[in-house]
Amino acid sequence: MELNMVYRSMVLGVARQKWLERLIRTRGWRFASRYVAGNTLEEALAAIEKLEAEGIHALVDLLGEMVSSEEQAAGYTAEIIRLTRALGELPYPRWVSVKLTQIGLDLGRELARDNLRKILEAARDVEAVVQVDMEDSPRTDATLWVWRSLREEEGYENVGIVLQSYLKRSPADLAGILHLKPNLRVVKGAYKEPAEVAWQDRRVISEKFLELVKTNLAAGGHTATGSHDDRLLEAVRAWAEARSIPRSQYEFQFLYGIRRELKKSLASRGYTVRDYLPYGEDWYPYFSRRIAERPENLLFVLRGVLQG
Repeated sequence: MELNMVYRSMVLGVARQKWLERLIRTRGWRFASRYVAGNTLEEALAAIEKLEAEGIHALVDLLGEMVSSEEQAAGYTAEIIRLTRALGELPYPRWVSVKLTQIGLDLGRELARDNLRKILEAARDVEAVVQVDMEDSPRTDATLWVWRSLREEEGYENVGIVLQSYLKRSPADLAGILHLKPNLRVVKGAYKEPAEVAWQDRRVISEKFLELVKTNLAAGGHTATGSHDDRLLEAVRAWAEARSIPRSQYEFQFLYGIRRELKKSLASRGYTVRDYLPYGEDWYPYFSRRIAERPENLLFVLRGVLQG
């Protein structure tokens, strides 16, 4: 296993410790705010305005995951609908990201499907796209089932899906839905996964990433490159340009707070650029995955927390 994978596995394991979560939640918000747009919807909307001034759109995510009751799932569903309607008041592209465990997936895939349907109906009213995020591998089958039942069986065309290139199953998963020309976001993957189900070598993960992007683009599906890797970005851009694929069919997505100058450069050259913009009070799980990505992130946070 490569050193970066060992590091990520270690950090994600430690991040589950409750004492550390309490410490970071108490003293770490000023660091989390680099990656999180705010605690409230109003703060998120203000962040969207700033991005749009730079030619960058937003994929907005209300943070929260793995709820344990139908009441919590209903609450998050209602809040995501409120977010969607608020986006409808703005004169910008409207994209919303949803984690299915946030709206009841662990309580039953049918519950998550029914709640997602309510969100999709609200999104239809304001011409918004809803991107279903992909979580850890034990939930992949259920996530794809919910997405496919609404996209294929019920005909919702405003719902997209995410695939992770480090999962060994992802090429087969894409092959199974390719006829639907999915609105697809490809990412490398940020969860702690065993070698049995996920590639551990960065080179292989990047190769699989490009394979997924090219396959979906060649089939005519809208495709988002969700990466900060310069080589991957350039490879996708050059491949698409060489085949005269319309720029309207693909875009480059980044995490909020990262690679600002690169994003502005791509946008100024006429490419669609979109920030994954998270907000909400339940920011710790998301933040822990961000600091697990690079040792520099962890050192920066720990130094600040210990210094007060």
